[in-house]
Amino acid sequence: MKNYLETYRTQKGWTQQDLAERVEVSRQTIISLEGGRYNPSILLAFRLAKLFEVTIEDLFIYEEEVL
Repeated sequence: MKNYLETYRTQKGWTQQDLAERVEVSRQTIISLEGGRYNPSILLAFRLAKLFEVTIEDLFIYEEEVL
């Protein structure tokens, strides 16, 4: 899943570690999220959106998979 996590994070001047601590996950989780290798749980998506004061839809870009 594509996202704007890195964009919002850098606008705040936060490191990946800063963001990880704010949402109580590991830095590795943030790295994987930003790289699109990991999709967040709904709880984590809500925490991130609330932290950045945006909607989940503004933060994450859902792309339907073609089967």
